[in-house]
Amino acid sequence: NHKVKVMTAGAPPPPSVIQQMEAINFDVTHVYGLTETYGPCVVSAWKDKWNNEDAGERARLKSRQGVRVPMQEGLMVADADTLEPVARDGETLGEIFIRGNVVMKGYLKNPTTTDESFAGGWFHTGDLAVWHEDGYVEIKDRSKDIIISGGENISSIEVEEALFRHPSIEDAAVVAKPDEKWGEVPCAFIKLVQGTELDEGEIISYCRQNMAHFKAPKKVIFTELPRTSTGKVQKFKLRQWAKEGKKGEAAE
Repeated sequence: NHKVKVMTAGAPPPPSVIQQMEAINFDVTHVYGLTETYGPCVVSAWKDKWNNEDAGERARLKSRQGVRVPMQEGLMVADADTLEPVARDGETLGEIFIRGNVVMKGYLKNPTTTDESFAGGWFHTGDLAVWHEDGYVEIKDRSKDIIISGGENISSIEVEEALFRHPSIEDAAVVAKPDEKWGEVPCAFIKLVQGTELDEGEIISYCRQNMAHFKAPKKVIFTELPRTSTGKVQKFKLRQWAKEGKKGEAAE
């Protein structure tokens, strides 16, 4: 019956993974930050009133990035051009902006990038998110990871969360693949649970059952995902693999 308290950071955690961890007595707290903010400066602070929610809803709430820590002066989700805060409706997409004493002064010997990153007096994180009515921030994607397909924005995180809910999928990441007709289409990189079988068609069909059809992957590649020493998926490598078809083979 011993409960272990853990913190997770580095990438938005899929709610399904949090739910599985909670089921084996891990009490998960998600924190968010960047090197430029001296690490975590936003926390998904838990509220006692959520204890009565079902396991799936508790995991969804815990997977949000959260609210600013006390020493952080400011946190907002706003229009990247005007810096006008977005509506707190959980739907309107904007960029996360941060300011306060834990934010860096600038990039060493790089005044141009420093000025761009602090335009308007706020640090521009490059993370795209929505703002919920309760003030909690939820990341939808990195600006560079958004997939623009036929003029529609597709969140790679949304597709990944759906994939992680499949019991036969151990690891997953989604990136943009160049496409002559649509500009870009989602490409999924998948590692299956050992001893299970799943082909490309089954994965695409599963995704189409759980999201708008245009968001479902158009290509599936089965491979081990490349990660950094801190466990982050190296999406720049996956984008290159998707473009060149050099790693892994799509199941037919």
